[in-house]
Amino acid sequence: MSFMLQHTPDPHTLREALPNFSKTTHIFLPVNDNRDVEVAEGGSHWSLLLVSVIDGVAFHYDSLQPSNDMEAQRTTKKLDTLLGKRLRFIHMNDAPQQENGSDCGVFVCLLTKHLLLKRLLRADANKKISMSMKEQHVNAQDGRKTMLHIIESRRKEGERRRSRSASPFRTNKSKTPPRIGEENESLRSN
Repeated sequence: MSFMLQHTPDPHTLREALPNFSKTTHIFLPVNDNRDVEVAEGGSHWSLLLVSVIDGVAFHYDSLQPSNDMEAQRTTKKLDTLLGKRLRFIHMNDAPQQENGSDCGVFVCLLTKHLLLKRLLRADANKKISMSMKEQHVNAQDGRKTMLHIIESRRKEGERRRSRSASPFRTNKSKTPPRIGEENESLRSN
């Protein structure tokens, strides 16, 4: 979503592909530095843009600052247009910094979790909350372990659900859905 917003000339053309933001209070956007729209898997760095729609502020958390500042500002301007609301861009200088060149995605996930669960969902609606990450430590190694645990538990849950469901593939001895296509027919005959 942020990649589409960042690179489209007119964000209004994306309305049907994007969620309805009319009742949205906050938007979490992972921002990538890919500048080539022809290469979907391009880019080398991720950062987090947290947009408080109700306050009209876009907070940018970059673990290799200021690597993605330009991309986050561009995405914020496109959201301005899409939402019909002026957003103030704030680069969060106190965002935790990664110690290597490969933890940016982990940082985006962990910062999102922290900001959502520890700040926004616990906030008193009558009080302003700080979005500062000053003195917030991010342990990327523990974050990776947590993410792997979540992925593994979801995989096991999926397997359990598939084994209990009345699947049309039950008679298939290989326990996988049948493959369809001419290229598969030629492979089977070989």
